[in-house]
Amino acid sequence: MTRAARFFPALTWLRQYQRGWLAADIVAGVSLAAYMLPGALGDASLAGLPPEAGIYACLFSGLIFWSLCSSKHTSITVTSAISLLIGATLGGKVGGNPHHYNSLASCTALLTALIAFVAWMARAGSMVSFVSETVVMGFKTGVALHLISTQLPKLCSVPGHHGDFWQRAANFASHAHQTHPLSLMLGLTALAGILLGKRFLPEKPVALFIIVTSIAAGNWVDYQSYGVRLVGYMPRGIPWFSLPEVRWHEVQELVPLALACFLLGAVETSAIGRMFAEKHGYRLNSSQEFLALSGANLAAGLGRGFPVSGGMSQSVVNESVGAHTPVSGLVAAVVLALVAWSFSDLLHNLPQPVLAAVVIAAVTGLIHGGELIRLWRLHREEFFIAVAALVGVLGVGLLQGVLIGAIISLGIFLRRSYAAHVAFLVIIPGSRRYSDIDRHHDNEPIPGILACRVEAAILYFNSEHILDSVLNRVDASTGVQLVICDLSNSADLDVGGCRMLLTLYAELLRRGIQLRLVEARSHVREMLRIEGVEDKVGEVDRFTTLDDVIESYQESVNALSKLSQGLEQAAVKSSDFG
Repeated sequence: MTRAARFFPALTWLRQYQRGWLAADIVAGVSLAAYMLPGALGDASLAGLPPEAGIYACLFSGLIFWSLCSSKHTSITVTSAISLLIGATLGGKVGGNPHHYNSLASCTALLTALIAFVAWMARAGSMVSFVSETVVMGFKTGVALHLISTQLPKLCSVPGHHGDFWQRAANFASHAHQTHPLSLMLGLTALAGILLGKRFLPEKPVALFIIVTSIAAGNWVDYQSYGVRLVGYMPRGIPWFSLPEVRWHEVQELVPLALACFLLGAVETSAIGRMFAEKHGYRLNSSQEFLALSGANLAAGLGRGFPVSGGMSQSVVNESVGAHTPVSGLVAAVVLALVAWSFSDLLHNLPQPVLAAVVIAAVTGLIHGGELIRLWRLHREEFFIAVAALVGVLGVGLLQGVLIGAIISLGIFLRRSYAAHVAFLVIIPGSRRYSDIDRHHDNEPIPGILACRVEAAILYFNSEHILDSVLNRVDASTGVQLVICDLSNSADLDVGGCRMLLTLYAELLRRGIQLRLVEARSHVREMLRIEGVEDKVGEVDRFTTLDDVIESYQESVNALSKLSQGLEQAAVKSSDFG
C-alpha cells in the first residue's frame, strides 16, 4: 500500500476521508462542472477544435487527475493559453482536414503526457521555479491580447484572419465596418453579463446561465435567419479510447509544441498548488503534480481531447465553493460525462458571438496592467523583462513566445549567478560585527585587512567575476597586508572555483599579500582539500571564524609593533651608552 501510495496519493488521504466532507465535495464538483462547461466550449473553439473536444479533454483528464495530484484544490481543465497555443501552431498544418487536425491535437496531449512523465521520473519539480513570475506575467498578458484579437471577428461576425496579433488587428480594423449589428449586440450583452457576474456574483456560474439562456432563446428565435452564426452540430456520446492517426514525422514536428504546452501547464499547475497549499497549511509535492499532469494528458489524448493543465479560475471556484479534497474534481468529471452522453445536442443553437464573449471574459484575468505599472514604478528591470515576453508573444507567435520566456528566465538566473555580489566587510563601530562597505559607507575599515564575503556559490561561470572584484578592490586600496575570504554564504564550490582561489592566492602573493579562507561549509572544505587549495593557502577548519583571524592578525601586528619599539629603544640606549 505504501509503494502504491507514492504513485496514487488518493490511497493515503481517502483512508482519512471524513463523511462530513462528501456533501461539500459533491456541491463543489457540480458547481465546478457548471463553471467548466462554457470554458471548455470556448477553449475548444480557441484551439480550432469542435466544441466536444473541450468537454472530452476536461472529462477524461478529470477522471484521472484527482487520484494522482498532491494538491487538494487544483482543478484540471483546458486553458486559454494552451488552447490558443494549439490553435496558433496547428492552424496551418492540416490543409483544412478537421479529422487530421483533431488527431494532431490529441497527439500533442500524449506527447505532453510523456514529457511530464519524464519530468516526474527525474524529480524535476523544482524546474518550474526557473521560469520567473515576471516572465509568466508578460506572457499571459500577450496571450490575452492575442486571444482577444482572435475572438473579436466572431463577436462582430466579420471575416477573420490567420497570422500574428498585428495581422489580426489590422484585418479586424479593415473589416470593422462590416460588423453585424445583432451579433455584436448579442456578444456585448453576454460579455457585460459575464463581467458583471464576475464582479458581483464571483462564486456563481453566470457564464453557464448566459449560455443556457442563449440556447433556450434559440428555440424561439431563428438566429441563422438573422445572419447570426451558430456553434452547430455536436455529437452525443463519449468516445472510446484510441490512438490518434498521425505519421512519425508529424510526431517529431509536434515535440516543440508539446514541450511548450508542458512548460505552461507545469508552471500554472505548480503555482496553483503552491497557492492553496500555503493557504490551507499542507505540503505540495511539485514532482507529484508532474505525474498527475502526465496521467491527465494521457487520458485527454486517448479520449480525443487536447492538452490540459491546472486552471486558476476553475481551481478558485472549486476551493471557494467549499471543496475539501480532490473528490470534487471526480464529481465534476462525472457531471461532464452525463452532459456529453445525454445533452450535447442541445448546444447546437449556441450563438458564436456568445461563445466569443465567454472566451474574452475568461482571459481578462490574464491581463496584468496594474502589475506592469507597479513594475515600471518600482522594478524597472523586471518591467522590461515582462515586456520582452509580451512582445515575443505578439511579435513572433505563442510557441516562440514560450521559448523566449524560458530563455529570458534562464538568462536572468545565469546573469544574477554570474554577477555574484562580493561584500567587502568593515567593522561596525563599538562591536565585533561586520557589514558591507558598499551599503554602509560610514563604518570603519580594518587597518591592513581586506575582508570579503561571496554572496553565492563559487562556480566556473562566476569565478572570473569574483576574482576581478577582489583584485580590483585590492588594487584600489592602500596598505593591505591580508585578504580574508569568508565562505559562509557560498553553499557550493566546483573545480573552476577552486582554480580561481589558487589564482587569487598567486596574484596576491605577487603583491606581497597573504590570503586566508574561513568559515567554509563541509562540502566546500572537502573540495578545497581535494583540489590542493589548502596546501597553498593553509588549513580551513570549521572552528576558525573571520573574527578569530582578524584578532590574530591584529595581535601579531601589535606584537611586532612592540618588538619594533623595543628594538628602537634598545638602539637609542646603546647609542647613548656609546
